[in-house]
Amino acid sequence: TDASEAAEEEEEKPVEQTQMKAEKRKRQPDKAAKVKKKSEARKKKTITDVLASSDPKPGSPADLQDLVTLYFSDKRSVIELEELKLADSSFLSSNDLTHTLSSYLKQVCPKWAKIQKQHSETGSVVILIVCSSALRAIELLKQVTAFKGEAKAVKLFAKHIKIEEQVKLLRKGVAHIGIGTPGRISALIEKEGLNLQALRYVVLDWNWRDQKLRRMVDIPEVSCCPLVVQTIITSSSCCLVLSIDGI
Repeated sequence: TDASEAAEEEEEKPVEQTQMKAEKRKRQPDKAAKVKKKSEARKKKTITDVLASSDPKPGSPADLQDLVTLYFSDKRSVIELEELKLADSSFLSSNDLTHTLSSYLKQVCPKWAKIQKQHSETGSVVILIVCSSALRAIELLKQVTAFKGEAKAVKLFAKHIKIEEQVKLLRKGVAHIGIGTPGRISALIEKEGLNLQALRYVVLDWNWRDQKLRRMVDIPEVSCCPLVVQTIITSSSCCLVLSIDGI
């Protein structure tokens, strides 16, 4: 009996093996399809891939004008959009991407020593640098040291700093350079904590990119940059400069 059962088991094994091979072959097309889908997904370029392959270049007046027009396209009439156009005389030369922040500011503002001494108005700054984040603002604050001399530079961003504290700081003493983000700068202007009477230069950190290779104008969270620029230009007689850094 044992011998016959063993013989039957040996006969069943080839049948089972054949069935298993057939099932494995059925599953192989599904596996191949999954591998194909994965490879297609890998080939599809992300926005980071696109930005990584694009060459850095100085911002131009046309770049900013296009940004302002796009931002206000559904908020203003055709006639009002025409009024938002910025004159070429509002712009200074952009960084050719060979400068540090300090050397660039020395180029666009050669009489800085005299200007900073003449500035005595509280609640206002002479140079306003607009960038994408608090971390970037802190980095630029360090970079501006060689240029500013004895002038005072202030942080104008929201991270860990209440807006009321910034308003008090601006009103308490004279500040010459403000470095911050579009959202907080806009809020300070609205609350009249930052006035634009003494403002002479607005510098946009146009070309710098974050870890995802996004410029300031590519980041949805700082999409109010055109609003800030338009408010500043129409409220003061300052000059506008773009591209203080490369990638």
